[in-house]
Amino acid sequence: MRRSSTFARQVLLVRVGRRDDAGSGTDLVVPDHRYADRQRRRYGRFDRAAEVEAIMPVSPALAPTSPVDDDATAMSIPLLPGERTAARRMKFALVNACTLSSLMLGMLAIFLAMQGEVRVAALCLIACVVFDGLDGALARKLGVASPFGAQMDSLADMCSFGLAAPVVVYASLAGSVPPAAAAVACALVAACAAIRLARFNVSPKDGRFFCGVPTTMAAAVLALTVAIGLPVSGLVLVGGVALLAFAMVSSFPYAKLARLVKLPPWLWLAPVVGALVDIRLTFALVVVGYLVSGPLLWLHQRRTA
Repeated sequence: MRRSSTFARQVLLVRVGRRDDAGSGTDLVVPDHRYADRQRRRYGRFDRAAEVEAIMPVSPALAPTSPVDDDATAMSIPLLPGERTAARRMKFALVNACTLSSLMLGMLAIFLAMQGEVRVAALCLIACVVFDGLDGALARKLGVASPFGAQMDSLADMCSFGLAAPVVVYASLAGSVPPAAAAVACALVAACAAIRLARFNVSPKDGRFFCGVPTTMAAAVLALTVAIGLPVSGLVLVGGVALLAFAMVSSFPYAKLARLVKLPPWLWLAPVVGALVDIRLTFALVVVGYLVSGPLLWLHQRRTA
């Protein structure tokens, strides 16, 4: 009885409330949040903007940006940060000219490889490696390092070392191995070079080791292999090219050139003497030793950790 009387009282209150609302000039409706929430759950209309924003992926290469005012004027980002004097602009142009020279030499290597001049094309790739190291050294020496220069260097590396080097290797393997095998190995070099460069752009830098074989080092190895003409079978070369491609995207630590220079002099004397005796065998041993050094350093770091 108490339940029924309570229910009847609620019905009367609702009816009286509606009558009073109709008599008054105001249309006041109090929504029932229970039914609204029920409809939102049923039809998926609830707002998940905060949840979506919380789990949205953010690129590590870009800093979080604040919302831009509609009335705010767009600001142009200078290509050369800092003081923009005529002397600094000339230095900036010189550094980027080295980067463009590496790019143009890579294009020339492709054209020469298409004409069958694989040895000359390999020499052009070696010149690309020289210019690639020169532009970074000049940018730091002259004080004109910039994000624009870093991105331009990465694009030039992809064209010269990620595209031109596989084309030259493919042209050198023509006739000695099946075209499909050579194409797969060279395509692996291009794909792994793109992954390696993209990972390098967004990863924190380590002053001691590279994470994987650098793209420049891989291109230099491929160019020297074609230039000196290693006396091995074509299938062995294809396997070596594929192994070098996977080494670029590996997580093994490889020592940088600055650390290699600090090695004892007798370690440098051994390859120099070996090159005078047999440059091909010495080159092959140096390359194999450098590739094996990555897994060995990785094992050493795991044991000491």
